[in-house]
Amino acid sequence: MKSRSMVLAGFLAFFAVTFFWARTRGASIDESPPDHVRMTIATAQGDRQWIIYVPASCDKARLTPLVIMLHGFGGPGSSAATQTLWSAKADFESFIIAYPEATRPDKTQPQNFRKNPQAWNDGSGRFHAAAERIDDVAFIDAMIEQIGKDHAIDPDRIFATGFSNGASMAFRLGAELSQRVAAIAPVAGTSWIDNPVPADAISICYITGTADTLNPIAGGFPRLAIGRRDQGERAKPPVEAFIDQWAKSLECPETPRLDEIANGVWKRVYGYGRNDSEISFITVEGLGHHWPGGVSQLPNLLVGKPTDKLKATDLIWDFFKSHPKKGK
Repeated sequence: MKSRSMVLAGFLAFFAVTFFWARTRGASIDESPPDHVRMTIATAQGDRQWIIYVPASCDKARLTPLVIMLHGFGGPGSSAATQTLWSAKADFESFIIAYPEATRPDKTQPQNFRKNPQAWNDGSGRFHAAAERIDDVAFIDAMIEQIGKDHAIDPDRIFATGFSNGASMAFRLGAELSQRVAAIAPVAGTSWIDNPVPADAISICYITGTADTLNPIAGGFPRLAIGRRDQGERAKPPVEAFIDQWAKSLECPETPRLDEIANGVWKRVYGYGRNDSEISFITVEGLGHHWPGGVSQLPNLLVGKPTDKLKATDLIWDFFKSHPKKGK
């Protein structure tokens, strides 16, 4: 009986992987959702791209917030748009949303999750982006500069969020591009920057799941939900360890000023720190490697269960609205 169960588990895992690769194989970096525009900018390391969505509801006579959504490992930006529903939120709240593209190992070939995955140089030393010393911070800086020339964005309301590898990149932006970014909201990612020291104070909203084996709360090596270790990774630090580092860097009190649990969602808020900065640390019971409340694109068998306990996009936007950039 045990042997039959193992065979069945193996078959289901194979089916899930095959189904996922089949879904992602056809995804193209050239695709963009309707009414979204693909932009290109020249950098010292070659041309870089992003998808931008400017809702018709934006008042061109007023300064508008900018949200940057960083896709996870594999990409592309169009998948992040589909997964997170940020564009619909931009429509409702009247802000600009940008989905930048990371680089891929073979720039002459199309993006492909399995064979040619896009990845950010998030400070972990992983992937081709680290080996090639891709300067993604400079790219995002240049992208913001260009968007500011094309649109009336509010320099005090520029925000960055991301999922997985994109979440880790959001942490790096918070550490190295704080002169631009007012607040960050990493979801299901790791801060690889030891003892971050942002030049300007930022605020952080961090969300992850208790059952996310690819972003283990206790730290260690990522593994798929079926138990197989994700090869080639390096061990991740415990989540609370890097949250504590950021709280110390931002001069937040060690004890959270808010500590509450409701409907399986544990929320701890640290602050206020330097220039009224704060950290909102949220864990979701039973959540796997998904964008909470989004459109799941990963097989549950591989990455765990999604959740309906909260909608990350709504929660993050509320956080961003209340945390514009303040004086030094």
